Amino acid sequence: MVYKRPLVYFDNAATTQKPQIVIDAISEYYENYNSNIHRGVHYLSQQATDQFEQARKTIQHYINAKHSHEIIFTKGTTESINLVAQTFGMSFLNPGDEVLISEMEHHANIVPWKMICDLKRATLKVIPMNEVGELEFDQIERLITSKTKILAITHTSNVLGTINPIKKIIQIAHSKGVPVLVDGAQAVSHSKVDVQELDADFYAFSGHKMYAPMGIGVLYGKEEWLNKLPPYQGGGEMIGKVTFEEITYNELPFKFEAGTPNVEGVLGLEKAIQYIQSIGIEKIANYEQGLLNYLMDRMKEIPNIHYYGLSKEKVAVLSFNVGDIHPYDLGVILDQMGIAVRTGHHCAQPIMDKFNIPGTIRVSLALYNTKAEIDLFMDALKKAITMLE
Repeated sequence: MVYKRPLVYFDNAATTQKPQIVIDAISEYYENYNSNIHRGVHYLSQQATDQFEQARKTIQHYINAKHSHEIIFTKGTTESINLVAQTFGMSFLNPGDEVLISEMEHHANIVPWKMICDLKRATLKVIPMNEVGELEFDQIERLITSKTKILAITHTSNVLGTINPIKKIIQIAHSKGVPVLVDGAQAVSHSKVDVQELDADFYAFSGHKMYAPMGIGVLYGKEEWLNKLPPYQGGGEMIGKVTFEEITYNELPFKFEAGTPNVEGVLGLEKAIQYIQSIGIEKIANYEQGLLNYLMDRMKEIPNIHYYGLSKEKVAVLSFNVGDIHPYDLGVILDQMGIAVRTGHHCAQPIMDKFNIPGTIRVSLALYNTKAEIDLFMDALKKAITMLE
Protein backbone atom coordinates (compact mmCIF):
# COMPACT_ATOMS: atom_id res chain seq x y z
CA MET A 1 0.00 0.00 0.00
CA VAL A 2 1.11 3.56 -0.74
CA TYR A 3 -0.88 6.63 0.35
CA LYS A 4 -3.51 4.15 1.62
CA ARG A 5 -3.98 2.87 -1.91
CA PRO A 6 -3.00 -0.49 -3.43
CA LEU A 7 0.34 -0.12 -5.20
CA VAL A 8 0.45 -0.56 -8.96
CA TYR A 9 4.13 -1.04 -9.74
CA PHE A 10 4.92 -0.25 -13.38
CA ASP A 11 8.63 0.63 -12.99
CA ASN A 12 10.15 -2.78 -13.72
CA ALA A 13 12.70 -1.52 -16.24
CA ALA A 14 14.31 0.40 -13.36
CA THR A 15 14.21 -2.56 -10.97
CA THR A 16 11.98 -5.54 -10.33
CA GLN A 17 10.35 -6.65 -7.09
CA LYS A 18 11.87 -9.74 -5.49
CA PRO A 19 10.15 -13.12 -5.08
CA GLN A 20 10.20 -14.77 -1.66
CA ILE A 21 12.62 -17.44 -2.86
CA VAL A 22 15.27 -14.74 -3.43
CA ILE A 23 14.67 -13.07 -0.07
CA ASP A 24 14.84 -16.47 1.66
CA ALA A 25 18.16 -17.29 -0.04
CA ILE A 26 19.73 -14.13 1.36
CA SER A 27 18.42 -14.84 4.85
CA GLU A 28 19.56 -18.46 4.69
CA TYR A 29 23.09 -17.44 3.77
CA TYR A 30 23.43 -15.05 6.70
CA GLU A 31 21.68 -17.36 9.14
CA ASN A 32 23.43 -20.62 8.26
CA TYR A 33 26.72 -20.23 6.40
CA ASN A 34 27.85 -16.61 6.45
CA SER A 35 31.55 -16.69 5.62
CA ASN A 36 34.06 -15.32 3.18
CA ILE A 37 34.57 -17.62 0.24
CA HIS A 38 37.62 -19.33 -1.31
CA ARG A 39 40.78 -20.30 0.56
CA GLY A 40 38.97 -20.90 3.86
CA VAL A 41 39.50 -24.42 5.22
CA HIS A 42 36.70 -24.26 7.79
CA TYR A 43 33.21 -25.63 7.25
CA LEU A 44 31.31 -22.37 6.74
CA SER A 45 33.78 -21.10 4.15
CA GLN A 46 33.62 -24.35 2.23
CA GLN A 47 29.81 -24.32 2.29
CA ALA A 48 29.65 -20.72 1.10
CA THR A 49 32.26 -21.37 -1.60
CA ASP A 50 30.40 -24.41 -2.92
CA GLN A 51 27.13 -22.46 -3.08
CA PHE A 52 28.83 -19.50 -4.77
CA GLU A 53 30.50 -21.59 -7.47
CA GLN A 54 27.36 -23.63 -8.05
CA ALA A 55 25.56 -20.34 -8.71
CA ARG A 56 28.18 -19.50 -11.32
CA LYS A 57 27.39 -22.75 -13.10
CA THR A 58 23.65 -22.05 -12.92
CA ILE A 59 24.22 -18.70 -14.63
CA GLN A 60 26.53 -20.32 -17.18
CA HIS A 61 23.79 -22.73 -18.21
CA TYR A 62 21.10 -20.04 -18.17
CA ILE A 63 22.84 -18.02 -20.87
CA ASN A 64 24.54 -21.10 -22.41
CA ALA A 65 28.12 -19.97 -21.92
CA LYS A 66 30.70 -22.55 -22.95
CA HIS A 67 32.65 -22.40 -19.67
CA SER A 68 31.73 -21.40 -16.12
CA HIS A 69 34.95 -19.33 -15.93
CA GLU A 70 33.50 -17.09 -18.66
CA ILE A 71 31.05 -15.80 -16.02
CA ILE A 72 32.49 -12.79 -14.17
CA PHE A 73 30.58 -11.37 -11.21
CA THR A 74 30.31 -7.58 -11.05
CA LYS A 75 28.10 -5.00 -9.33
CA GLY A 76 25.85 -4.79 -12.39
CA THR A 77 25.67 -3.95 -16.08
CA THR A 78 27.36 -0.59 -15.54
CA GLU A 79 30.43 -2.10 -13.90
CA SER A 80 30.54 -4.88 -16.49
CA ILE A 81 30.66 -2.36 -19.33
CA ASN A 82 33.21 -0.21 -17.52
CA LEU A 83 35.37 -3.30 -17.01
CA VAL A 84 35.45 -4.02 -20.73
CA ALA A 85 35.77 -0.37 -21.78
CA GLN A 86 38.78 0.20 -19.51
CA THR A 87 40.62 -3.07 -20.05
CA PHE A 88 39.89 -3.35 -23.78
CA GLY A 89 40.51 0.33 -24.33
CA MET A 90 43.85 0.39 -22.54
CA SER A 91 44.99 -2.69 -24.47
CA PHE A 92 43.61 -2.20 -27.96
CA LEU A 93 42.62 1.44 -28.55
CA ASN A 94 45.10 3.84 -30.14
CA PRO A 95 44.82 7.44 -31.36
CA GLY A 96 42.55 7.60 -34.39
CA ASP A 97 40.77 4.31 -33.65
CA GLU A 98 36.98 4.13 -33.42
CA VAL A 99 34.38 2.72 -31.04
CA LEU A 100 30.90 2.20 -32.47
CA ILE A 101 27.72 2.46 -30.35
CA SER A 102 24.09 3.32 -31.17
CA GLU A 103 21.82 6.30 -30.68
CA MET A 104 19.51 4.35 -28.35
CA GLU A 105 22.10 3.41 -25.71
CA HIS A 106 21.68 3.83 -21.96
CA HIS A 107 24.28 6.17 -20.44
CA ALA A 108 26.01 3.06 -19.04
CA ASN A 109 26.92 2.10 -22.60
CA ILE A 110 27.85 5.62 -23.67
CA VAL A 111 29.84 7.26 -20.88
CA PRO A 112 32.46 4.52 -20.32
CA TRP A 113 33.26 4.44 -24.03
CA LYS A 114 33.40 8.22 -24.30
CA MET A 115 35.75 8.33 -21.32
CA ILE A 116 38.17 5.78 -22.76
CA CYS A 117 37.96 7.35 -26.23
CA ASP A 118 38.91 10.74 -24.77
CA LEU A 119 41.77 9.15 -22.83
CA LYS A 120 43.12 7.25 -25.83
CA ARG A 121 42.27 9.98 -28.37
CA ALA A 122 39.92 7.64 -30.23
CA THR A 123 36.58 8.52 -31.84
CA LEU A 124 33.10 7.52 -30.68
CA LYS A 125 30.79 6.85 -33.63
CA VAL A 126 27.02 6.40 -33.43
CA ILE A 127 24.55 4.23 -35.37
CA PRO A 128 21.42 6.38 -35.93
CA MET A 129 17.84 5.26 -35.37
CA ASN A 130 14.60 6.18 -37.12
CA GLU A 131 11.45 7.83 -35.79
CA VAL A 132 9.83 4.59 -34.61
CA GLY A 133 12.87 3.64 -32.56
CA GLU A 134 14.59 1.13 -34.83
CA LEU A 135 18.24 1.23 -35.78
CA GLU A 136 19.03 2.29 -39.33
CA PHE A 137 20.34 -1.16 -40.09
CA ASP A 138 21.90 -0.28 -43.43
CA GLN A 139 24.15 2.24 -41.67
CA ILE A 140 25.89 -0.35 -39.50
CA GLU A 141 28.05 -1.87 -42.21
CA ARG A 142 28.92 1.58 -43.56
CA LEU A 143 29.99 2.87 -40.16
CA ILE A 144 32.32 -0.07 -39.46
CA THR A 145 35.72 0.79 -40.89
CA SER A 146 39.25 -0.52 -40.62
CA LYS A 147 39.64 1.77 -37.59
CA THR A 148 36.68 0.27 -35.70
CA LYS A 149 38.01 -1.73 -32.74
CA ILE A 150 34.76 -2.69 -30.96
CA LEU A 151 30.98 -2.36 -31.29
CA ALA A 152 28.99 -1.87 -28.06
CA ILE A 153 25.23 -2.09 -28.42
CA THR A 154 22.07 -2.66 -26.42
CA HIS A 155 20.05 -5.82 -26.90
CA THR A 156 16.84 -4.10 -25.76
CA SER A 157 16.26 -0.37 -25.25
CA ASN A 158 15.22 0.65 -21.76
CA VAL A 159 13.26 3.63 -23.15
CA LEU A 160 11.82 2.39 -26.43
CA GLY A 161 11.48 -1.32 -25.67
CA THR A 162 13.07 -2.02 -29.06
CA ILE A 163 14.61 -5.48 -29.41
CA ASN A 164 17.57 -5.13 -31.73
CA PRO A 165 18.50 -7.95 -34.16
CA ILE A 166 21.64 -8.65 -32.17
CA LYS A 167 22.63 -11.87 -33.94
CA LYS A 168 22.59 -10.17 -37.35
CA ILE A 169 24.48 -7.17 -35.99
CA ILE A 170 27.15 -9.43 -34.49
CA GLN A 171 27.48 -11.30 -37.79
CA ILE A 172 28.10 -8.04 -39.64
CA ALA A 173 30.67 -6.90 -37.08
CA HIS A 174 32.47 -10.24 -37.04
CA SER A 175 32.63 -10.32 -40.84
CA LYS A 176 34.78 -7.23 -40.51
CA GLY A 177 36.83 -8.55 -37.60
CA VAL A 178 35.16 -6.37 -34.95
CA PRO A 179 34.27 -7.80 -31.50
CA VAL A 180 30.89 -6.96 -29.95
CA LEU A 181 29.78 -6.13 -26.42
CA VAL A 182 26.05 -6.45 -25.78
CA ASP A 183 24.23 -4.56 -23.03
CA GLY A 184 21.64 -7.15 -22.04
CA ALA A 185 20.24 -5.44 -18.94
CA GLN A 186 16.72 -5.17 -20.38
CA ALA A 187 16.75 -8.46 -22.29
CA VAL A 188 17.53 -11.31 -19.87
CA SER A 189 14.24 -11.14 -17.93
CA HIS A 190 12.07 -10.95 -21.06
CA SER A 191 13.58 -13.37 -23.58
CA LYS A 192 15.91 -16.34 -23.91
CA VAL A 193 19.56 -15.37 -24.22
CA ASP A 194 22.05 -17.85 -25.70
CA VAL A 195 25.45 -16.21 -25.90
CA GLN A 196 26.92 -19.00 -28.03
CA GLU A 197 24.09 -18.78 -30.55
CA LEU A 198 24.44 -14.99 -30.65
CA ASP A 199 28.23 -15.39 -30.84
CA ALA A 200 28.60 -12.38 -28.53
CA ASP A 201 32.13 -11.60 -27.42
CA PHE A 202 30.86 -9.89 -24.25
CA TYR A 203 27.38 -9.83 -22.72
CA ALA A 204 26.52 -7.74 -19.65
CA PHE A 205 23.46 -7.79 -17.40
CA SER A 206 22.23 -6.90 -13.91
CA GLY A 207 20.53 -9.07 -11.33
CA HIS A 208 18.09 -6.50 -9.99
CA LYS A 209 16.25 -6.17 -13.30
CA MET A 210 15.53 -9.91 -13.28
CA TYR A 211 14.09 -10.34 -9.76
CA ALA A 212 17.49 -10.68 -8.04
CA PRO A 213 19.10 -8.36 -5.44
CA MET A 214 20.70 -5.04 -6.27
CA GLY A 215 24.47 -4.80 -6.43
CA ILE A 216 25.07 -7.99 -8.40
CA GLY A 217 25.63 -8.38 -12.11
CA VAL A 218 27.36 -10.52 -14.68
CA LEU A 219 29.87 -10.02 -17.42
CA TYR A 220 30.06 -12.91 -19.84
CA GLY A 221 33.16 -12.88 -21.97
CA LYS A 222 34.55 -15.40 -24.41
CA GLU A 223 37.52 -17.15 -22.83
CA GLU A 224 39.87 -15.98 -25.58
CA TRP A 225 38.95 -12.34 -24.97
CA LEU A 226 39.06 -12.52 -21.19
CA ASN A 227 42.54 -14.00 -21.40
CA LYS A 228 43.66 -11.10 -23.60
CA LEU A 229 42.43 -8.41 -21.23
CA PRO A 230 44.39 -7.18 -18.18
CA PRO A 231 42.82 -7.18 -14.69
CA TYR A 232 40.35 -4.40 -14.00
CA GLN A 233 41.03 -3.98 -10.27
CA GLY A 234 43.81 -5.09 -7.93
CA GLY A 235 43.54 -6.73 -4.55
CA GLY A 236 42.82 -10.08 -3.00
CA GLU A 237 41.64 -13.09 -5.00
CA MET A 238 42.80 -11.80 -8.40
CA ILE A 239 46.47 -12.53 -7.77
CA GLY A 240 48.69 -15.56 -8.31
CA LYS A 241 51.78 -14.38 -6.45
CA VAL A 242 52.67 -11.01 -4.96
CA THR A 243 56.12 -9.67 -4.18
CA PHE A 244 57.33 -6.08 -4.14
CA GLU A 245 59.16 -6.81 -7.36
CA GLU A 246 56.58 -8.76 -9.35
CA ILE A 247 52.88 -9.67 -9.37
CA THR A 248 51.30 -12.55 -11.24
CA TYR A 249 47.57 -12.87 -11.77
CA ASN A 250 45.03 -15.57 -11.01
CA GLU A 251 43.28 -17.68 -13.63
CA LEU A 252 39.78 -16.96 -14.93
CA PRO A 253 37.32 -15.96 -13.58
CA PHE A 254 39.15 -14.80 -10.44
CA LYS A 255 41.46 -12.52 -12.38
CA PHE A 256 38.51 -10.08 -12.66
CA GLU A 257 37.00 -10.58 -9.20
CA ALA A 258 39.19 -8.60 -6.85
CA GLY A 259 38.23 -8.49 -3.19
CA THR A 260 35.34 -9.99 -1.26
CA PRO A 261 32.45 -10.60 -3.64
CA ASN A 262 28.74 -10.02 -3.12
CA VAL A 263 28.04 -13.57 -1.97
CA GLU A 264 24.44 -12.93 -0.95
CA GLY A 265 23.77 -11.24 -4.29
CA VAL A 266 25.18 -14.17 -6.26
CA LEU A 267 23.05 -16.65 -4.31
CA GLY A 268 20.00 -14.43 -4.77
CA LEU A 269 20.69 -14.19 -8.50
CA GLU A 270 20.81 -17.97 -8.76
CA LYS A 271 17.41 -18.25 -7.06
CA ALA A 272 15.97 -15.53 -9.30
CA ILE A 273 17.09 -17.47 -12.37
CA GLN A 274 15.55 -20.65 -10.98
CA TYR A 275 12.35 -18.68 -10.35
CA ILE A 276 12.27 -17.55 -13.98
CA GLN A 277 13.02 -21.08 -15.17
CA SER A 278 10.22 -22.53 -13.04
CA ILE A 279 7.73 -20.37 -14.94
CA GLY A 280 9.44 -20.48 -18.35
CA ILE A 281 10.95 -17.53 -20.16
CA GLU A 282 8.77 -18.07 -23.25
CA LYS A 283 5.64 -18.11 -21.08
CA ILE A 284 6.77 -14.91 -19.38
CA ALA A 285 7.44 -13.21 -22.72
CA ASN A 286 4.02 -14.18 -24.10
CA TYR A 287 2.23 -13.01 -20.95
CA GLU A 288 4.04 -9.67 -20.90
CA GLN A 289 3.32 -9.16 -24.61
CA GLY A 290 -0.36 -9.75 -23.90
CA LEU A 291 -0.25 -7.09 -21.19
CA LEU A 292 1.44 -4.65 -23.56
CA ASN A 293 -1.19 -5.27 -26.25
CA TYR A 294 -3.95 -4.69 -23.71
CA LEU A 295 -2.30 -1.49 -22.50
CA MET A 296 -1.93 -0.21 -26.07
CA ASP A 297 -5.62 -0.87 -26.73
CA ARG A 298 -6.65 1.00 -23.59
CA MET A 299 -4.32 3.90 -24.40
CA LYS A 300 -6.39 4.61 -27.52
CA GLU A 301 -8.84 6.21 -25.10
CA ILE A 302 -6.35 9.01 -24.41
CA PRO A 303 -6.37 11.91 -26.93
CA ASN A 304 -3.28 13.83 -27.97
CA ILE A 305 -0.84 11.12 -26.92
CA HIS A 306 2.68 10.82 -28.32
CA TYR A 307 4.49 7.46 -28.28
CA TYR A 308 8.24 6.93 -28.40
CA GLY A 309 9.31 3.50 -29.59
CA LEU A 310 6.85 1.62 -31.79
CA SER A 311 9.19 -0.93 -33.32
CA LYS A 312 7.78 -4.23 -34.57
CA GLU A 313 9.93 -6.18 -32.10
CA LYS A 314 9.72 -4.79 -28.57
CA VAL A 315 9.35 -5.81 -24.94
CA ALA A 316 6.59 -4.63 -22.60
CA VAL A 317 7.86 -1.06 -22.24
CA LEU A 318 5.80 1.94 -23.30
CA SER A 319 7.15 5.50 -23.26
CA PHE A 320 4.78 8.37 -23.99
CA ASN A 321 3.77 11.98 -23.35
CA VAL A 322 0.32 13.56 -23.32
CA GLY A 323 -0.07 16.88 -25.11
CA ASP A 324 2.07 19.60 -23.56
CA ILE A 325 1.91 18.14 -20.04
CA HIS A 326 5.34 17.75 -18.51
CA PRO A 327 6.02 14.07 -17.74
CA TYR A 328 7.22 14.88 -14.23
CA ASP A 329 3.94 16.59 -13.34
CA LEU A 330 1.94 13.63 -14.58
CA GLY A 331 4.21 11.19 -12.75
CA VAL A 332 3.81 13.01 -9.43
CA ILE A 333 0.01 12.91 -9.59
CA LEU A 334 0.01 9.25 -10.65
CA ASP A 335 2.19 8.50 -7.64
CA GLN A 336 -0.37 10.09 -5.32
CA MET A 337 -2.91 7.69 -6.81
CA GLY A 338 -0.71 4.67 -6.07
CA ILE A 339 0.74 4.26 -9.57
CA ALA A 340 4.52 3.85 -9.80
CA VAL A 341 5.88 4.84 -13.22
CA ARG A 342 9.22 6.31 -14.24
CA THR A 343 9.51 9.84 -15.64
CA GLY A 344 12.48 11.73 -17.08
CA HIS A 345 15.19 10.90 -19.58
CA HIS A 346 15.72 7.35 -18.25
CA CYS A 347 19.53 7.69 -18.44
CA ALA A 348 19.23 8.06 -22.21
CA GLN A 349 19.49 11.76 -22.94
CA PRO A 350 20.44 11.31 -26.63
CA ILE A 351 17.06 9.65 -27.22
CA MET A 352 15.32 12.67 -25.69
CA ASP A 353 17.43 14.97 -27.86
CA LYS A 354 16.43 12.91 -30.90
CA PHE A 355 12.74 13.61 -30.24
CA ASN A 356 13.35 17.12 -28.83
CA ILE A 357 11.57 16.38 -25.55
CA PRO A 358 12.57 16.80 -21.87
CA GLY A 359 11.59 13.25 -20.99
CA THR A 360 8.79 10.70 -21.12
CA ILE A 361 6.44 8.76 -18.88
CA ARG A 362 7.53 5.12 -19.01
CA VAL A 363 5.36 2.14 -18.15
CA SER A 364 7.39 -1.06 -17.90
CA LEU A 365 5.58 -4.31 -17.21
CA ALA A 366 6.62 -7.59 -15.61
CA LEU A 367 5.26 -11.07 -15.03
CA TYR A 368 3.44 -10.14 -11.81
CA ASN A 369 1.48 -7.27 -13.36
CA THR A 370 -2.15 -7.72 -14.41
CA LYS A 371 -4.80 -6.30 -16.71
CA ALA A 372 -6.69 -5.17 -13.60
CA GLU A 373 -3.67 -3.03 -12.68
CA ILE A 374 -3.67 -1.56 -16.18
CA ASP A 375 -7.32 -0.63 -15.68
CA LEU A 376 -6.41 1.14 -12.40
CA PHE A 377 -3.58 2.93 -14.20
CA MET A 378 -5.90 4.09 -16.97
CA ASP A 379 -8.43 5.48 -14.49
CA ALA A 380 -5.65 7.32 -12.66
CA LEU A 381 -4.10 8.59 -15.89
CA LYS A 382 -7.40 10.07 -17.08
CA LYS A 383 -7.93 11.80 -13.75
CA ALA A 384 -4.38 13.16 -13.72
CA ILE A 385 -4.71 14.51 -17.26
CA THR A 386 -7.98 16.23 -16.37
CA MET A 387 -6.36 17.86 -13.35
CA LEU A 388 -3.36 19.12 -15.32
CA GLU A 389 -5.29 20.33 -18.34
